[in-house]
Amino acid sequence: MEHTDLTTEQIARAFSSHRFEVALPHLADDIVWTLVGTDPVMGRKAVKKTCEKTAEYLADVTTEFQRFRSVVGEDSVVVDTLARYTEADGDVSVVASCDIYDFVDGRVTEIVSYTVELPS
Repeated sequence: MEHTDLTTEQIARAFSSHRFEVALPHLADDIVWTLVGTDPVMGRKAVKKTCEKTAEYLADVTTEFQRFRSVVGEDSVVVDTLARYTEADGDVSVVASCDIYDFVDGRVTEIVSYTVELPS
């Protein structure tokens, strides 16, 4: 189902907040997602599969965003977050991340994600 009423900022914020089901319809077929330090994820199907694995892991994790801001450009959106993840067993991790989204005709064509785990 297309969510054609979403802005580029809303699409980017949905993806960065792990609401993948909202963002996935807006990905280009040939999207490239680079998680800096790893091999890029190429194509909509591969990105969807990575999102599904992430969502499965996060199902038992409580996520608290301590910072969540976005900067919108003409064809790009940057989302900067600081999130605290608490696993079911009580383990906590704090992650700072920055996702840069490029859009062409309302579709995400590229995502570059920088993540750093901080002391919790």
